Amino acid sequence: MTEQAQAEDRSTLAELLQGHPPMARELPGFATDRLPANPAELFGAWLTGAFAAGVLDPQVVTLSTVDTDGCPDARVLVLRGIDVPGAGWVFAADADSPKGRQLAVRPKAAITVYWPLLGRQIRVRGLVETASPEESALDFLDRSPWSRAAALVGHQSEPLTSLEVYENAAREARRRLEADSKTITPGHTVYTLRASEVEFWQGDATRRHVRVHYSRNEVGATSGAWARTLLWP
Repeated sequence: MTEQAQAEDRSTLAELLQGHPPMARELPGFATDRLPANPAELFGAWLTGAFAAGVLDPQVVTLSTVDTDGCPDARVLVLRGIDVPGAGWVFAADADSPKGRQLAVRPKAAITVYWPLLGRQIRVRGLVETASPEESALDFLDRSPWSRAAALVGHQSEPLTSLEVYENAAREARRRLEADSKTITPGHTVYTLRASEVEFWQGDATRRHVRVHYSRNEVGATSGAWARTLLWP
């Protein structure tokens, strides 16, 4: 590509970025005078609202962890549930995957949600608990056959020589499930992020964003009462 073509590409990208201001549409409000005491309850209400509004895949969240060098890592995954009384965000992963290995060393994480249609963002931080093997096995068996087959293939994030190699491994995994529907991959693990901080962010086209921060009354606590604070945009 010539220098002129590169310059034109940069100009086009700049025009796209500057010509499409975010949240330039009608967005819902955020009534901060009627906040529940527990942030997980508010998350549930917002999630229900996202499904009702037609948000695509609102249960898909970004999980952030830290590796052994202290470098942050993030990936998108599916939320498996919400423990409202315990303010827990539940997800699953293979214990031998990068995120599983990182959580084994540093059991702290953050979850981020953004629903563009509603201009809503939610940030959750806290300690991560590991479920029992029995609970993890039940979660695995509750998944779709395609999800279980993919988990049985394994080797997540490892180098792949070709797509054909993967297809062969996937067919073998499906054969294993057909032979025994109760087959479980030993690494499948259910995790619960017990929140110590949760922030709810309602965007606004004029940048009059509304932000509410929940935190445990005791620093580092994973149980007990919550304090609520309005934040500057």
